[in-house]
Amino acid sequence: MDAVTVAPQDAVLSFRREGRSLRGAAVLVAVWGALAALWIGLEAAPVLVAILGAFTLPALWDLVRNPLAGMDLTPTRLRWFTGPRDAHIALSEIDHLRLDTRLDFSVRATVVLSNGRKIRIPFEATPPHRSFETALVSQGVRVKRFHFQLLQ
Repeated sequence: MDAVTVAPQDAVLSFRREGRSLRGAAVLVAVWGALAALWIGLEAAPVLVAILGAFTLPALWDLVRNPLAGMDLTPTRLRWFTGPRDAHIALSEIDHLRLDTRLDFSVRATVVLSNGRKIRIPFEATPPHRSFETALVSQGVRVKRFHFQLLQ
């Protein structure tokens, strides 16, 4: 479940995403159903079905573990976390934030620091880009948008 909330403390934007979702579970069940149909209906080799089924194990692990990812933007810092990873950056260290729209229409966020270093924000911790951009601009962070570039 994705949620964009305004936290009662000093957070301008607070975002949380759980690894467990109804859509993920439905896709997993559909893939397993297709694999069962291959095995039973078309008499596919069990080894082939097992190999294809192995590709669903990471999705199953996310459903079981339910990792939390998210981001908090306060007037002084940007913090994100995903699973065991955690990072925070003072807004004064940020030169600009780059939002790249990719060919699959997903938006990737990259923090560009004043010293030129680039830090990619993990996709699962990135809030919806419109509300994220609005919150960043309200805090005085420059945002640069790029659409459909193959090379960065």
